[in-house]
Amino acid sequence: MKHKNSHLLVGYWSRIREGRDVPDQRDIDPRAVKRMLSQIFILDSVNPGRPIYRLAGTGLCERFGMELKGTGFLAHWEGQSAVALGPLMHQSLRARRPICLSSIAATADCGMVEMETILAPIGLDGDEPSRFLGMYQILTDTQQLGGRPIAFQRLVASQIVREEEPASVFRQPPPPAQQILRNHSRAPHLRLVVSQGRPTTARFESDDVLQRMFDMLGGRMART
Repeated sequence: MKHKNSHLLVGYWSRIREGRDVPDQRDIDPRAVKRMLSQIFILDSVNPGRPIYRLAGTGLCERFGMELKGTGFLAHWEGQSAVALGPLMHQSLRARRPICLSSIAATADCGMVEMETILAPIGLDGDEPSRFLGMYQILTDTQQLGGRPIAFQRLVASQIVREEEPASVFRQPPPPAQQILRNHSRAPHLRLVVSQGRPTTARFESDDVLQRMFDMLGGRMART
């Protein structure tokens, strides 16, 4: 894991387990992760092949240019990456360990950044883990996005995160920008550009609303 917030989220996940394999969704206190709340999301992964956003912070919605709640997590991943992610997420749930995803994200006009995504399995009302507490972090200069939303991501590597050290699961060298675009059906003929344009503004649910929604999902996080 490269970003300090990734370490903080995994550390928080580990603390609230309290000796269990995974924490329960009701154990999550939004106040404990308030500084990162706009980047945090919860996925429903009863079907790991079709994970759905249950909640998503404002920062994520702005980055993707849409309200993410109720949409598919894999919708913004290019085809090969989406195919690889299903088994990786299933492995994370089965191992009851967080997974760290490294990816290249691009706008429709090919502004690119490196991203890190944490998916930490959680249960619901004591059931087997079927959800993820997750967080996106951009690792490189966001000016490369030019204020435009992320259109798709390409998976570069993944790691199952263990307390002693991360264990590599999937890794491949980052492809050239031209190959990323060529492999993505929605951007077959785009060229790489860097724009210093002013970021666009979008309106989404506030983080206060997100926190209230967390509270509604049980004790602090009950079943909806």
